[in-house]
Amino acid sequence: MAICTYNARTLAPEAAIENLMMQAKKIKYDVIGLTETRRRHPLNAVYETGEELFLGTCDSRGVGGVGVLVNTSMAKNIDSFEQLTTPIGRLRMRRCGPIPALTIFVAYAPTSSYEEEEVEAFYMDLEKFYQEDHAFYKVIIGDFNAKLLVTV
Repeated sequence: MAICTYNARTLAPEAAIENLMMQAKKIKYDVIGLTETRRRHPLNAVYETGEELFLGTCDSRGVGGVGVLVNTSMAKNIDSFEQLTTPIGRLRMRRCGPIPALTIFVAYAPTSSYEEEEVEAFYMDLEKFYQEDHAFYKVIIGDFNAKLLVTV
């Protein structure tokens, strides 16, 4: 199974979604986790080709938002997509033959400009959702805004 992640920077305009769909055709993927979608309204779209796109919403400042793009071959196995919090979404896939149930968490962590308390709350939420989920397999993907420490 090919699980990818993409920081979209925005999927608010229709043109950005069309570009995402065109670019996705160029790679081999089953699920693409999408971060920083910046949408004001949720979207659930099923395309003629069979792909399914789920997009959650951003916060009141227009920041964040997560979603998933599921390839045609996997779309039939979708159980649900739920935006648990603005920066955390959960895609649940049903068991399919020998493939056990799978939960994919898509996360967009606060940047370094956020207060430490907000960053801590994000990771506590992510851990709570992970622990509460009872799928056989669980995967966490996304943009964790990591900072590398370079010492000289």
